[in-house]
Amino acid sequence: MKPAASLKNKVAIVGVGESEIGKVPLMSGLGLNAQAAKRALDDAGLKVSDIDGVLTAYSFTEPYFMLGSVICEYLGLKPRFNASLVAGGASPAVMLKHAAEAIVAGQAETILVCAGENRATGQTRDAALASLMAVGHPYFEQPYGTSIPGFYAMIARRHMHVYGTTREQLAQVAVNTRAHALLHPNAHMKTPLTAEQVLSAKPIADPLGMLDCCLISDAGGAFIVTSAERAAELGSKPVYLQGIGEHHTHEHLMCAPSLTEFGATESGRIAYQMAGLGPDDIDLAELYDCFTIVPIIEVEELGFCKAGEGGAFFAEGLARIGGKLPVNTHGGMLSHAHAGAAGGLFGIVEAVRQLRGGLGPRQVQGAEVALVHNEGGVLSSHCTVILAKDKG
Repeated sequence: MKPAASLKNKVAIVGVGESEIGKVPLMSGLGLNAQAAKRALDDAGLKVSDIDGVLTAYSFTEPYFMLGSVICEYLGLKPRFNASLVAGGASPAVMLKHAAEAIVAGQAETILVCAGENRATGQTRDAALASLMAVGHPYFEQPYGTSIPGFYAMIARRHMHVYGTTREQLAQVAVNTRAHALLHPNAHMKTPLTAEQVLSAKPIADPLGMLDCCLISDAGGAFIVTSAERAAELGSKPVYLQGIGEHHTHEHLMCAPSLTEFGATESGRIAYQMAGLGPDDIDLAELYDCFTIVPIIEVEELGFCKAGEGGAFFAEGLARIGGKLPVNTHGGMLSHAHAGAAGGLFGIVEAVRQLRGGLGPRQVQGAEVALVHNEGGVLSSHCTVILAKDKG
């Protein structure tokens, strides 16, 4: 297979922003996106008129057919490059890749990427539950009462069977992210969490309980991408794209090649190859964590530990700030925020902030290279991003 064209050092993220997070009843999904976009623009020292490209994802609470165009309309933009992209939770990282490719191809110079919605207050409890249930192949899965938590529970149970991963190790993933969220001023969850609380939480889909599942938040996030040359002219601290790779294996879990091996291995391989780096060069990782089993699989597939050792990686504290590889230093989707595609986007925002430095007690000391991994569907679509504070 022909290697992917290198995007190393060709673009940089020059601004990041996030909206108010948690329950924000006075703001619509579009308003949350706009607030995050304005904060990203301010961070970059740019004006709305400087943006000539916009990428966004999808919204359950405001399901416009042409959401990208609606975002532009809402912000008063008339860009020459615009799309709404749907790759589930992998959308933000994939949008970063598309933005980089568009800039290199001369289709746009400065692209705003944003996502988010008011899932906590903009939909009823019944609507939220319905969105979790309306998944699976309509002929071969849905008739059996499938749900998103149920699918991930099957994956967790298989990992436990094959590798001996324990319920207690899953709980430590949630504890790890909560400890980091307590250090973030804008995190949704701000109360301490113990493993005992995770283990005794309301059952959702065996072996997963309520606290093994991601949040439902009102939240929006944004980042701005431009060429490396233009980034050098701006006053903000640019963070450079070193490597990025995506890989897609299935849509429906019944078509997945395995319940223990997924596409992060290949997306990671492409990103590492483009960056000229390996797992040992990564200072921190922002990993998709819609359920506690997911980052366990990701640390294995991305080469941070061997297959079957992901549970111990978290249980032994290696993923804590100050540990071998701090994971989800903002609190992840389990404790910082999750609102549609914004969940994975916040990993990119946090990686940029960590590489810039100055985050106080949640700062990873000496952070120079960060990895972000987004996955969408049920471990279906994968995109791995490697960012650095300087050109490598």
